[in-house]
Amino acid sequence: MKKLFALVLAAVLMLGCTALAEENTFNWEEIAPQVEAMGLGGQFYTFEEIAVQIFIPDGFVDAAVPDDSHIGYFQAEDGSTVGVMYVQADGMDLDTYASKLEGVGAADIEKGVLNGMPCVTYEMPEKKSMNIAFATEAGYILEAYCGPINSEEEKVPAGIILASIQPYTEEAE
Repeated sequence: MKKLFALVLAAVLMLGCTALAEENTFNWEEIAPQVEAMGLGGQFYTFEEIAVQIFIPDGFVDAAVPDDSHIGYFQAEDGSTVGVMYVQADGMDLDTYASKLEGVGAADIEKGVLNGMPCVTYEMPEKKSMNIAFATEAGYILEAYCGPINSEEEKVPAGIILASIQPYTEEAE
């Protein structure tokens, strides 16, 4: 199986949701009812400065960011983390970013569209993380990761968290 998209697809299929538009294209509105039916509680955390939101499950708390590249960092009691970074990329596009990922040990690199936003998903085996990245019009890379992922079972909730990233509008509240 391939990376995040395969994991999200597996989660969607396990949840019985069949409304996927095309390969490697996912929309939260199609997944959310099934996540709710699973009983996975949580709330959306909004990064108003970049107009993006992400679903953070119950059990994760807002924690101090580990460095200046992070704009959000959430941690669970078991040591699991969700990190959100916003990094100056000098206008790098996703194709260039994906090619650079290969040089730093990334695996299962795939391109797709998530909630209307082109993205690249990948895993970092050394860090045991699942990651997703978006290029922004402002020349930055918005990246989110979940880890450590120690089993196949842990990939499903991580995939759901990463699949929740979407543009934020005040109407979305």
